[in-house]
Amino acid sequence: MRYLLTLGVFIHWGLVNLMAVEPVEQGGIKAGFAEQDITPSIGMEQPGGYGKSFHKSFHDACKVRAAVFDDGKKRVALVGFDALITPRTLALEVRKEIEERCGIPGDAVMIGASHSHSSGPVGMVLPGELDFASELVQRLGYEESSMADAGYLLKVRKAMVDAVVMADKTKVPATLGFGSGQEGSVSFNRRLRMKNGLTFSHPGPGNPDILEYAGPIDPEVGVIAAWDENGTLLGTVVNFACHATASPGGISANWICYLEQTMQGALGSRAPVVFLTGASGDVTQVDNLSTTQRPAPETWSRLVGGRVGAEAVKVILGMTRTSEVKLDAKQKIWNIKRRVPSAQRVSKALEVVSQPKPLGDTTEWMFAKEIVMLDALVKHQPQSEVEVQAIQIGPVGLASNPAEYFVENGLRIKKEGGFALTFPVSLANGSAGYVPTEKAFQPDGGGYETRLTYYSNLEVTAGTQMADAGIELLKSMQPMALPVPPKAPLFKQPWRYGNVPPELE
Repeated sequence: MRYLLTLGVFIHWGLVNLMAVEPVEQGGIKAGFAEQDITPSIGMEQPGGYGKSFHKSFHDACKVRAAVFDDGKKRVALVGFDALITPRTLALEVRKEIEERCGIPGDAVMIGASHSHSSGPVGMVLPGELDFASELVQRLGYEESSMADAGYLLKVRKAMVDAVVMADKTKVPATLGFGSGQEGSVSFNRRLRMKNGLTFSHPGPGNPDILEYAGPIDPEVGVIAAWDENGTLLGTVVNFACHATASPGGISANWICYLEQTMQGALGSRAPVVFLTGASGDVTQVDNLSTTQRPAPETWSRLVGGRVGAEAVKVILGMTRTSEVKLDAKQKIWNIKRRVPSAQRVSKALEVVSQPKPLGDTTEWMFAKEIVMLDALVKHQPQSEVEVQAIQIGPVGLASNPAEYFVENGLRIKKEGGFALTFPVSLANGSAGYVPTEKAFQPDGGGYETRLTYYSNLEVTAGTQMADAGIELLKSMQPMALPVPPKAPLFKQPWRYGNVPPELE
């Protein structure tokens, strides 16, 4: 770490300040960044599973990080926070309060969770969410499922609002840079085709029945950076598609902690890093085709975060900056039907949960619990409200969805959205569970992500609907071209030191 900081000081003074003196276009964009602490307490629930688990130790802080941009006509805010999901009610409450306190419209605020499995209790079940249901369903939801903490949700809500208000209050004239790099060595598609004709999630390294990966990854590291008029880095936005399940141990922002450390150390800056996760519903750090032993969690977290952070630094150092940046924000909200468990399956699930939860393998009991809870949900609320949002920051188009979204649909949005750079943002402005591709539901599909649960239950076409909506919103905007460096001066004469033939004597 000392080496990183020493190197960071050298780069900061030797390179970043040199970049600050290059000519930049004059214009009117303002930018502000801020962060707030949302570290949960030891003993609170640790999210990420269908049952309860509790934090026993601390590793690093969890945060809310916010960026506000203002082009003189519109303001937009990007909020990234270290959490598993973004509850819809939380997003709506935060947006309402932001609009009341600083006037940024709710539809111009994008709130995305990093999907850290080592963060605080924001889900899966919310307090009071199942009060409409039977005593059995309430017991299964409140006592046997991963559940949000009401006090912690209030803490996160306040931190989000405060971060955006502070970022807006402290925004200054700025220049922005945009770019992307490639980091393809730390993420892998966790779904694999098997010899039995199906697709399994995490079938395990060394499994002789594995044929090949069932889908791609998205190795692009997307970056937005902002500097003030003196060339001081104000903050960055980073977009990358990989589950945050490396979990170094204890309460943690997960590998995003080392993304931030790497960037701040290399750039000699404490500027906030707003991380927004890409389409990573089927992408993790686990390579099921690897023949080597997996790294320890701490090493693994450093590997993923460090390499993604290093790539982001490379992108920043090569950016051309501009102050001519147009902003825009649009959204589409509609209802998507839920998949409904059959009466026969519900009956069998009720039989299973009527028995005590086993001490050993709880898989059958746990997913029976989910079916019973889902049955109550679809009778009470057969459709789910879904929001897709698009925000433009110059040549970058961000297209959000509320899902653990499959990477193929994210890649389609990038291809068809029409922007020079497109950042799909998952787990934003709501929580819709896993949303696979339609292909995953075909006879050769399957796997964990297609399981029917209280958390994941949208109809088969949901992923396509979200992609269509995101592309439509992006195409309704007017993308800007990426800024380019100024042209070199016209040739006058060669360097006289070097325009000589070989000298042998």
